[in-house]
Amino acid sequence: MYEEKRYSGSCLCGGLRYEVQGEIGELLQCHCQRCRKANGTAFATNALIQKADFKILQGAHLLKKFQSTATAQRCFCADCGSPIISIKSDTPELYRLRIGTLDTPLQQKPTKHIFVAYKAEWDNICDGLAQYDERP
Repeated sequence: MYEEKRYSGSCLCGGLRYEVQGEIGELLQCHCQRCRKANGTAFATNALIQKADFKILQGAHLLKKFQSTATAQRCFCADCGSPIISIKSDTPELYRLRIGTLDTPLQQKPTKHIFVAYKAEWDNICDGLAQYDERP
């Protein structure tokens, strides 16, 4: 019997709530400067999801978009600033979900670190996961 995957998530203030009805892709730790700045941390933990699987349940008016590069938009809560997803113009059918906003526990774990060539000089990666200077 097939069991549908369903995950819920929200921003820090709780004004924006969403659901993912489908698979959450491989968890990647991204160390690029834009992810660090957007999250205020050493890296962002992101996973690909299908756009069609992402549904905003509450607070759609709070989801604001910032064009961070010519081909990428970062979407966040306008009230609390929580990063929710990013959208790339070359893969509009996919979203990059910010895993830290999930409320549903995940069984999967991160698999690799990407853009390590750009990591913060004060950050030490000590988890034994594969590391790539760029996107593999």
